[in-house]
Formats: sequence, structure tokens, C-alpha cells
Amino acid sequence: MFDLHTHSIFSDGELIPSEMARRMACAGNKGFAITDHADFSNISFILSNLRKLELDIDFLIGVEITHVPPKLIGKACKLAWAEGAEIVIVHGETIAEPVAEGTNSAALDSDINILAHPGLIGEKEAEKAKDNGIFLEISAKKGHSLANGHVARISDAVGCALVIDTDAHLPSDIMNDEMASRILMGAGLKDWRKVLKNNESLFRKLKR
Repeated sequence: MFDLHTHSIFSDGELIPSEMARRMACAGNKGFAITDHADFSNISFILSNLRKLELDIDFLIGVEITHVPPKLIGKACKLAWAEGAEIVIVHGETIAEPVAEGTNSAALDSDINILAHPGLIGEKEAEKAKDNGIFLEISAKKGHSLANGHVARISDAVGCALVIDTDAHLPSDIMNDEMASRILMGAGLKDWRKVLKNNESLFRKLKR
């Protein structure tokens, strides 16, 4: 698979990027994105260090804008792009954390690629994701995954696009296509192959 949401030691992950890359390759994955948790205090730090990477697997460098006040999310995303991000994600309103209300809506008004674990997202916001070409995430991460069924149903009703990601922080979080397909089926998605294809298509688009 192409995992578009992972974390390294540059935020709260356990692995340095080169070990992440090795473990991804050993799991049979073809590419991944490093998207460490970021706000105005560390966007430049994360991206300046990730730009130094030389790996033997395809990768993207980026950030996950996390717990930034909704009114400032757009500004943070602009900074990330200016600092060389290849992919920008926003930490959505997961039911597992006290994310500020309005985060999903503000993120979907911003220049981002993925709204991560959007929790109990409403149809109006899902329509915004569809209109703005932003992917909603089905999450393999414990806690965040509790709303996967809701996200899948909203996507089916509205027609917005989905991706599946690990949100990996630990070596044990890394998964392959087989596990990803099971998580997607568990969320109630019949066309789970399309979601995996979305991961690949987005990765290759951003890698150009």
C-alpha cells in the first residue's frame, strides 16, 4: 500500500525515518508519507529535517497540522507549503481527543490533501471535502478508528473520496494491503479496492 499518514521521531513517533522506510519496505509497501504533528512552533523544523532524507523507498515529506485553533489552520497550511511540504494533512475532529469544534470545517476550507480521522463529520462538511478535492481518512489507529463506520457511510451518501492510513507512531502500527483491506471491509465499504487505489493515485500525483 501507499501509507499517507505516519509519524517519526520529529514529533511523537518512535522511529527515525530510515527505520520507518525499511519497515515499510519489508511489509511490502511501495511508498509512504512522513507527516509529523505540527503547529507554528515546529513546521519549519520538521520540514527542514525531512528534506535531508535519502531513502530507498518512495516517500513524501509533510505535516499533520494538529490542534491548531480553527481560525489559524489556513495560515498554518500556507506556511507548510511555503516550507516545502509535499503533502499537508489536518488532524480532524476525532472522537478520541478534545479537538476544537470547527476544526473539520476550517481544514476543508484550507489548501490540504487529507482530513485525518474526521470523527462524526457532517454531510455539509463532507460536501465541502468533495467540492474541494480533499480526501477523508479511514484510520487504522486505535481510538480514531471508532468513527470509521460513520465516515464510510457519509462518504457513500455524499460521494466524497476516501483514503486509508495507519497514522503510524510505532513499528507495530505498520500494515500492508491485506490488513488495510480488512479494515476497510470492517468499516462497511464494499468498494474497498477503490480506496486503496485512491492512496496510490494521490501519492503518485503528489510525487511528481
